[in-house]
Amino acid sequence: MRTPLSWLAGRYSLGARSVRLAALGSVTASIAIIVTGGIVRVTGSGLGCTDWPMCTGETLAPTAEMGMHGAIEFGNRLLTGALCAVVGWVIITARLQERPMPTVLRGGWAQFWIVVLNAVVGGVTVWMRLSPYIVAAHFLAATLLLTAAVYTWHAAYADAEGEQAGAPVPLAPGSVARIRALSTALVTVTALLVVVGTLATGSGPHAGDSSDVARMPFDWTGVTVVHGVLAGATLVLAGALLSALPGDGFGAARRKTVVFLAVVLGQGLVGLVQSLTALPSLLVMLHLLGSALVWTGVLQVHFTVRRARSGRSGPLGGGNAPLPRARGASTHV
Repeated sequence: MRTPLSWLAGRYSLGARSVRLAALGSVTASIAIIVTGGIVRVTGSGLGCTDWPMCTGETLAPTAEMGMHGAIEFGNRLLTGALCAVVGWVIITARLQERPMPTVLRGGWAQFWIVVLNAVVGGVTVWMRLSPYIVAAHFLAATLLLTAAVYTWHAAYADAEGEQAGAPVPLAPGSVARIRALSTALVTVTALLVVVGTLATGSGPHAGDSSDVARMPFDWTGVTVVHGVLAGATLVLAGALLSALPGDGFGAARRKTVVFLAVVLGQGLVGLVQSLTALPSLLVMLHLLGSALVWTGVLQVHFTVRRARSGRSGPLGGGNAPLPRARGASTHV
């Protein structure tokens, strides 16, 4: 059974650069949806549109009487449509490559379904009148989308090379186990850092609306301290991983780890300042941007370490690169 994409794939092809740019665009859009969600919250526009999927019970778009809050909330919803277009372009460009890119294609479809999930959770957030638990779930769903986007972006570069990255780097078994353990621990602790950050948000003062919105029943100071301890642990693990990575064969992983350390330090500075200055809106939004960059960075480190360790072209140490597809041949989506 032929599909529109398989029909197109039999007649047109695109270069590897197109899928790389599309994948980078999906990462950028995923970060943007996190940041604009933060803008909705800190401006108190979470209920700017009082219903979902309609903005009100009668209109799709906000009315003039709803003012700035309605426009901000509706703008965030429109960005989801733009995100769908970007993800669709990832799928199309991956499908129209002469050399098949199954990993990128799977990543694109994963992003599509996560966008659908995120939209539904966003609707539930409005229906539940900004329950802090649903708001946290909404942020984590957006972070899941970013995870899929970064994976796809990394895979797009790996698959586009179409050949072995080189023979596996010869390391002692103990060194391999240590690098693997440190990389996995770094991702795990960073994930905990992000999750605890949602608890700090849910118990903090920015409820997302000017009305009386319930907050999580946690001591904000205590949660913030735990968040800071996890940030310190992230720095320690990243430093340990950097020291464990040999220079030969792990140059890209070392560079990305250094960048990650710099991003975490910057994010920690923003977090410290916002905690000492009563959480000003601008710093809260910068901290949200930082959280997205931190998560992007740790995934890049992890995927690059695994690829360097395996010496394969795939982002997770997959098998040999597939053979080029004959011109005009097609496969099903």
